[in-house]
Amino acid sequence: MALVPALDLRPAHNDAAIPHAPANVEAEQALLGAVLYDNAAFERIGDYLQARHFYEPFHQRLFAAVETAVRKGQLAEPILLAEQFSRDAAFEELGGVRYLADLVDRAPPSANANDYSRVIYDLALRRDLIRIGGDISTTAAQPDAERSARDQIEAAEQQLFSLAETGSVNQGFIPFADALHGAVTMAAEAHARDGGLAGISTGLIDLDKKMGGLHPSDLVILAGRPSMGKTALACNIAFDVARHFAWEPQPDGSKKTVSGGVVAFFSLEMSAEQLAMRLLAEVSGVSGDRLRKGEITALEFGRIRDAALEIQDAPLFIDATGGITIAKLAARARRLKRTSGLDLIVIDYLQLVTGGDGTGKNDNRVQEVSMITQSMKSLAKELSVPIIALSQLSRQVENREDKKPQLSDLRESGSIEQDADMVMFVYREEYYLGRTEPREGTPEHLTWQEQMDQVAGMAEVIIGKQRHGPIGTVKLSFNADITKFGNLAREGFYNAH
Repeated sequence: MALVPALDLRPAHNDAAIPHAPANVEAEQALLGAVLYDNAAFERIGDYLQARHFYEPFHQRLFAAVETAVRKGQLAEPILLAEQFSRDAAFEELGGVRYLADLVDRAPPSANANDYSRVIYDLALRRDLIRIGGDISTTAAQPDAERSARDQIEAAEQQLFSLAETGSVNQGFIPFADALHGAVTMAAEAHARDGGLAGISTGLIDLDKKMGGLHPSDLVILAGRPSMGKTALACNIAFDVARHFAWEPQPDGSKKTVSGGVVAFFSLEMSAEQLAMRLLAEVSGVSGDRLRKGEITALEFGRIRDAALEIQDAPLFIDATGGITIAKLAARARRLKRTSGLDLIVIDYLQLVTGGDGTGKNDNRVQEVSMITQSMKSLAKELSVPIIALSQLSRQVENREDKKPQLSDLRESGSIEQDADMVMFVYREEYYLGRTEPREGTPEHLTWQEQMDQVAGMAEVIIGKQRHGPIGTVKLSFNADITKFGNLAREGFYNAH
């Protein structure tokens, strides 16, 4: 028997506009009763069920009150909660404290709470699906010269992705308490990791210490002149993240990444096979140049085969579409996260991404790049993943005596510098010094050789901007034969990660 058989329920989220909105008020009552009877039941459902998933508005407010009390370590029971709702008209209409007591009296075993929560959660998603379907139908039926059918598809896909990932679309404002809880959770997870790393490890110890790892929703720009090794560094980081991927199941059936991550690598310059060749060289230790030319021994080929078997299951997904539009890139990233999960996006490189219709025809390239970087930042926030976008530097670096890059060297720099949470530059003095070799046998050549010995196999990552931390320089090792960056050992050469 329902507890509120005669009540005219007032649905939230404009559900009144949905004919025959799917809902189960009895399941909501059963769950609330179980949680009020045994607050420990909340821990099994609090990770995915939220107040907005309830159909009856008072049930939303009641569940939110229970959640607040439990989060604070306080008891959530009818007498204590009744005081909070003393001026709530719906609470009085339902019967006041008697209603809460009836919920507890008729509560099912708390062990069944998870079953009821799944029913409530599923019905909430169904109502959102109906709402999205109605929006799509209405928008498609209206002639709009400003918004093409393709744009409408992208918008609809974004809404569906948001629903699939969070169970809510157009969330809008969230209470500060929810944001605070998320921040504390992040801090707790960082404390639990080795070294207190808050983000995803890059595999490079000193770089991790400087930037705290790669953080969800951050846009990281990795810039450098040609041959500095920015693609190599991006590959090293992407592969290290994918190779250390591990996950654990969640109460709602989803997977939570606990180490490493699933990586999407958008390679607009190199083919998927060329990228794979680089990774094979890195893991096998066989020179990439000799690998491409086929100048390898049988023993080295055995190492390559073993390396391929070792890394073939790494969750590294490569999209080598040249000149991809930012809209298509975003759609493919959403699709990958929905189907396989996603923890990191790498884009090589930013200047090859196009805006608009993908024709690349834009009278104002600076304005187009600004739109692209803003879209990348929005995508990072939407998917809650870090994005590493590689960027070229202008030629003015070559005209200076000091070749170390700086923020003003970024091509179309205004928007890139503004939208990025972090800007890093790759710099190898060995590259420039090697092109100034004096004539052999001269005193200048001896001095040059001494300088080369000091910088050989060395690289610098210069952090020119970091929104949440300090700027500075991180020294790394670099092995040009296998295009691999590594941790710089404190004694002698380096210890590859």
